[in-house]
Amino acid sequence: MHTRIASRTLAAATAAAMTSVRISSRSMLPSIGKVPEMVRQAALRRELEGCQLLAGIWCHGLTVAQLRSIRSSLPPTARLLVTKNSDMAGAVAGTRWEALRPCARGMNAWLFDFTGAVYEGRLYGPDDFAQLEAMPTSAQSYQYLLGCLQMPAVNVLAVLRARQEAMTQADKPPAEAEDAAAPATAPEK
Repeated sequence: MHTRIASRTLAAATAAAMTSVRISSRSMLPSIGKVPEMVRQAALRRELEGCQLLAGIWCHGLTVAQLRSIRSSLPPTARLLVTKNSDMAGAVAGTRWEALRPCARGMNAWLFDFTGAVYEGRLYGPDDFAQLEAMPTSAQSYQYLLGCLQMPAVNVLAVLRARQEAMTQADKPPAEAEDAAAPATAPEK
């Protein structure tokens, strides 16, 4: 009898230990479905490590043949990748490229280490990219431009208002002009 109880206790303890090992190993290892995503993100991170320029390109409507043609026309240092947006968003998380996360939507191809970019008619190379980052947004440019256009008009209005006030002061009789210039005082009781 004691042997039967001891063997049941031993079997229960072994089962509990195996269950805890399985549970702890599950928490340490990713699920089977998550592994391919992690591999893809690791490959993208390797691409990002030495990358100088990265651009998300809207490729909706481009065929596979057209993408191949674009890839073949790129210089040897540049790479064009079509990848899942969730993989790109995960790969750039926590890196200097994290600002591109909002661009990881829709049909994108990602261009790594291209030799330059044209922005508003001007060519920017890898060394000039800091200039692009420092450029104001369109909204900021419009605000500055409108402020520059508004200032001369504000100055003209201030001069006209001052002149009008001076002319009304000159038209008043001297007693009214002194009363207008003197501050109002409370009557004495």
